[in-house]
Amino acid sequence: MLNKVFKFFLNAVPRPILIKLSYWVTPLVSFYLKGTKFTDPIDGKSFRKFLPYGYGSQRTNVLAPGTLSLERHRLLWLYLKNETDFFTGPKKVLHMAPEQCFLKLFKKQKNLDYITADLYSPIADVKADICNLPFEDNSFDIVFCNHVLEHIEDDKKAMSELYRVLKVGGMGIFQIPQDLTLETTYEDFSITSPEERAKHFGQYDHVRVYGKDYFNRLRNVGFKVNEVDYSKTFSEKLIKKYCLVKGEILPVCTK
Repeated sequence: MLNKVFKFFLNAVPRPILIKLSYWVTPLVSFYLKGTKFTDPIDGKSFRKFLPYGYGSQRTNVLAPGTLSLERHRLLWLYLKNETDFFTGPKKVLHMAPEQCFLKLFKKQKNLDYITADLYSPIADVKADICNLPFEDNSFDIVFCNHVLEHIEDDKKAMSELYRVLKVGGMGIFQIPQDLTLETTYEDFSITSPEERAKHFGQYDHVRVYGKDYFNRLRNVGFKVNEVDYSKTFSEKLIKKYCLVKGEILPVCTK
């Protein structure tokens, strides 16, 4: 029953409204689901279960009730915490389409000059089109742009803009939903209806399914790309406790 309710709201309610509603609902759900089985490394809180999530088929125990983090968010957090100086060194950061699970925490980091941007998100600082960013060249030490590019028809232009605003020596992480069984990305811009996009690309507002060639698309605009399978560094016990996905690749990009 819970899976059906979540699926309905994800597909029927516009994302900006969902974001606003979540601030009211999250504290209640988080309190109700307190336990010890699963832990969200982002806030360190544990729960007897995580919530389901998915626009098509629902994945169980993936959405942490406290921060609303998904598997990919927790993997990124662990990478930043364990493998980088993100939380200690001074950094100017651009975060495209900022995720709720990170927003407040990153804003509180005194070492960060943290700017968020998006065309539609109600929680972003700057209203901006990713294909025409209102920032100067070489502006940011770090750029995050996660699960955005699959929504953008001209993803090459968007990638080029991310490259342009990143400083030389800077780092970008650009996660996307990816099917690693596909050698090449599947896209067909004649598919425009939400129903057909959901059928072909897995979500009503996606315009492609990225394959293994995604990393080369990033390289083609200038990035050096390190394909990091960070889940390999964790034991089976921790993967289950944190609810991570084995084999998810972090595209860690540098300029």
